[in-house]
Amino acid sequence: MKERNENTSLHSLTNEQILHNLSVFISKMDDLDEMRFPQKAYTIIKKAVRNLILPPGKTFLEREVAETLEMSRTPVREALVRLEMEDALQIIPRRGFFIEPIERNDLSDIYQMVAALDGLAIELSTDYMNDEEVSKLDALINSQEEALEKEDFEEWAILDDEFHNTIIKFSKNDNLNKVIENYTDKLYKARLYTINYRPSPAMSIVEHKAMVACIRAKDKKAAKMVMESHRKRAQQEILNALDEINN
Repeated sequence: MKERNENTSLHSLTNEQILHNLSVFISKMDDLDEMRFPQKAYTIIKKAVRNLILPPGKTFLEREVAETLEMSRTPVREALVRLEMEDALQIIPRRGFFIEPIERNDLSDIYQMVAALDGLAIELSTDYMNDEEVSKLDALINSQEEALEKEDFEEWAILDDEFHNTIIKFSKNDNLNKVIENYTDKLYKARLYTINYRPSPAMSIVEHKAMVACIRAKDKKAAKMVMESHRKRAQQEILNALDEINN
């Protein structure tokens, strides 16, 4: 595994270094030019929080972020208000904003809900997915195995997110999609934050393969059981890793 120093490095970064990283992050983003400034600011900050570019527990001035985004403070303020409503950050009057830390109890509650919701999603998807669509899951698993061989755990986390989102998408239940989407960023951020403190994610790949086998067999009850077990195991691993980081 990689050296377990990434979270320490995150906390030791100065705001100047973080804002430089944010500038680099923005330069690699696509599809920003067509957005109005409030949506552009929202998209950048949201993705920067999700990807730990703006790390948990850090405080930033509205002015310095606006300068990095090369826009006035008004659209940035609008974006921050929107993100505060999504629990991604906390606005501090006259001081800027604070990136919400990853809280153990909050994460535990979210995983309990998502285990049940993902179980329902895969149960529904099993009825709808055809062979071509199931093959997309196979391709994602193959890519995960390649990322694991390279010890590219960040790429593995991205693919893991895509695997689960694909299953949710094919549930064909828009309201279920919207509810799960409310928690997707927090779960992704937690996976990324703890990835170097957890066992190798090889077991996740085994469980993903089992899910696909159940979907192919149209055994939705078994698929639901594997998904819920998978989420519960991942929850415990992440909570243990979070305890290690915090201690």
